[in-house]
Amino acid sequence: MAPAATPQPPRRLPLPYNPRMDAPRKVYVEPTTACNLDCRTCVRHAWDEPEGFMAWEVYEAVVEGLARAHEADAPGTVALMGLGEPLLHPRFLDMVRTAKERGLRVEVTTNGLLLDEALARALVEAGLDQLVVSIDGASAETFGRVRSGAPLERVIANVSRLRDFRGPYYGSRVRIGIEFVAMRSNIDELPQLPRVAARLGASFVLVSNVLPYTAELAAETLYERGVTGFSSVATSTSPAWRLPLLDWDAHIGEVLGRTLATAGSVSFCDADRDEVTQRCPFVHAGACAVAWHGGVSPCPPLLHTYTCFVRGRQKLMRRWEVGRLPEESLADVWARPAYAAFRERVERFDFPPCTDCGCELAESNEEDCYLNPHPVCGDCLWARGVVRCA
Repeated sequence: MAPAATPQPPRRLPLPYNPRMDAPRKVYVEPTTACNLDCRTCVRHAWDEPEGFMAWEVYEAVVEGLARAHEADAPGTVALMGLGEPLLHPRFLDMVRTAKERGLRVEVTTNGLLLDEALARALVEAGLDQLVVSIDGASAETFGRVRSGAPLERVIANVSRLRDFRGPYYGSRVRIGIEFVAMRSNIDELPQLPRVAARLGASFVLVSNVLPYTAELAAETLYERGVTGFSSVATSTSPAWRLPLLDWDAHIGEVLGRTLATAGSVSFCDADRDEVTQRCPFVHAGACAVAWHGGVSPCPPLLHTYTCFVRGRQKLMRRWEVGRLPEESLADVWARPAYAAFRERVERFDFPPCTDCGCELAESNEEDCYLNPHPVCGDCLWARGVVRCA
């Protein structure tokens, strides 16, 4: 009798392919990997890379490439972010001004500690479109525990300057947002965050789960069950749920939480939750990322090599550099056959559900059981809708 075949995870039928964009529409730019904080949630606890600052010729190549791609189109977007604090770059203000002069949108994600009055005024004058501040607690105590003793009141005062700025540029308003990394130790403060948002004049709050870089932080995750069920289907014991708008309060939230804990699939106002668990928020948006040294990657999670924990198991994430600026142009990097083929694979999201399986191949992003080449995305928490970026 022939030996039984090794079980393989079921291969999903690929989604209908949407022709990929022929040019990047958003570039995540990492001005520096230096930071003025040592946050509990930071990737620095899982890597040993040196600090670096983006050379001006690298940034010019980003701006020129993105501007050329959209000269007769809607403006592209430069998002200043990364694994460091963007405001530490000595030419940060020049970065904003240069991109705006070339007709681009400019966004920044910051911890807000360096946003003094002079810089706030200059950013409004330069036309900064959006500023997102990281606030992981509504109380000074919780915020300080996550953000290594940083003063919450100082951050609020600094960011509020953008809202309160008045003068010859009245009417030029920066859109302000909050990014909240949810963990077991701070989730109870989420209902108090609207009070902080009101003080900042924030127009949106982005909540992300934590991506743990240490075993200790892995105990803080809130998605042990929610990250599984990549291809969940309703059964006789777990039907599909279709929910309307509701008056959310503590009682309704608690009841729905118990009800949906075993749901096969869920939709809110006919928007299916499963649709966000097989979709890359970067590739589908026509985005790429550029590290401080000029290396171009498909997304911020692939800018660096590091270890993290996915459902309690340690995973090595090896960076993938598609090309490098300014030796190559952004257009040439984008058009590389290997990069174009990767974007097509991600558009179809033809990857196995590694998060559900957890076999030895899921210990890194090198390969998977569908024989996809590095990097593989079946274990990506961004594509699961679990971890999010502004």
